[in-house]
Amino acid sequence: MTTPPVRVLLVEDHPADIVLTRKAFSRLTTPVQLDVVLDGFEAMRFLRQQGRYQNTVRPHLILLDLNMPRMDGREVLKAVGADPALKTIPIIVLTTSSAASDVAMAYTLCANSYLAKPVGFEDFLGVIASIERYWFHTALIPR
Repeated sequence: MTTPPVRVLLVEDHPADIVLTRKAFSRLTTPVQLDVVLDGFEAMRFLRQQGRYQNTVRPHLILLDLNMPRMDGREVLKAVGADPALKTIPIIVLTTSSAASDVAMAYTLCANSYLAKPVGFEDFLGVIASIERYWFHTALIPR
């Protein structure tokens, strides 16, 4: 029997970080369906299944960058937290900022985890592997 993939929505505007994340997820043992949107506005359309996203399946987990055009990650955290249909989806902030104010703000806005992106691929792969261990195997993600 094949395990259905864990559906992850990556909200990221930097092409290099998207490639890096895809590469890291491809090395995991857990099957992952990684959907990508480039800003918070598109993330909210995806999550609300609007427009071209009307036939998408909501993700089990969101990886969210903070600094993006049109609608940043902070606004996405607020919008998801205020929407009863979305607020049960776990959100991991995955960003370059390790500023204490950003960490505190993310948790105040109901982020479930906050991870600063490391620079090297091996370190980044370790971060993604820790996501797999905790979020895909330990925590119970609503299916």
